[in-house]
Amino acid sequence: MISYEWLYILLGAFFAVTSLLSFRGQNIGNTAFWGLLGISFFFGSHLSDLLNGAIVLGLVGIAAMGGLKRSDPETTANEQRENFSDKLGNRLFLPALVVPVVAVAGTLLYNFTPLGELGLFAERQTTLILFCIGAMIALVGAMLWLKPAVLAPAEEGRRLLDSIGWAAILPQMLAALGAVFALAGVGEIIGGIAGAAIPEGSVFLTVVVFALGMALFTMIMGNAFAAFPVMAAAIGIPLLVEGYGGNPAVIGAVGMLAGFCGTLLTPMAANFNIVPAALLELKDQNAVIRQQIGTAVPLWVCNVIIIYVGAFVLWR
Repeated sequence: MISYEWLYILLGAFFAVTSLLSFRGQNIGNTAFWGLLGISFFFGSHLSDLLNGAIVLGLVGIAAMGGLKRSDPETTANEQRENFSDKLGNRLFLPALVVPVVAVAGTLLYNFTPLGELGLFAERQTTLILFCIGAMIALVGAMLWLKPAVLAPAEEGRRLLDSIGWAAILPQMLAALGAVFALAGVGEIIGGIAGAAIPEGSVFLTVVVFALGMALFTMIMGNAFAAFPVMAAAIGIPLLVEGYGGNPAVIGAVGMLAGFCGTLLTPMAANFNIVPAALLELKDQNAVIRQQIGTAVPLWVCNVIIIYVGAFVLWR
């Protein structure tokens, strides 16, 4: 049975190769950073909490001391890229389309046909596993089609990772932070404050506070996955689901969308907002955020309405 553990090994191999290529390029900081991350994916579930914590502190230390540097490894020549562009045009994007097609079509086939009875994938892990399988199929297909140098994909991956830097693992770190906050009882404290402030029986106001909390905590923590455990424990489950009998699927799904509205508005979501500005060499580091305000605010309002109507009117 294929589980997330297989994906961890695959990612560990990728980061290990990136670390080796960085070492070959005489970039010690990048070698250590991506090497530690590779160790985490390879052995993290088998290491003690102390050792995993030491790896995290090592990653933070390297990033804080400016150990990560940009790289410009040799892959395909500019002439080759121009020839590919002139000859193939938009067909160059076909390998990228393979990934979502395999993930979506594969998930539907596995869940709604007899294929699911084979027990090939671990329960509730199908989509992400198929997403990675789609990426591997796209990679192999692109290699057979375009025939670049063998190390070109690894070097391009290294170049992109080095351009993004430490922000590449920010979602993972912030999601872990959300779990820590939830275990520390932050959600219960916020729930107590919200319960005392919101008038009893005011369902719509409770929805507004939940959606606003998702957006604000996402802005603070940089990731809706980090905000969700806190707000679900504070308001989503005790008040909206258990208190008012709302549909938990609607509250969870659309509540995350409300959090994503906060993602559009915060520099803490560095991988979404600051990294693009840096890669595009924009003078205003918040330029991406400014352009997203007009989308985030009305989208958040729509999410509030959908939560209320969907969870308490249509699918209660």
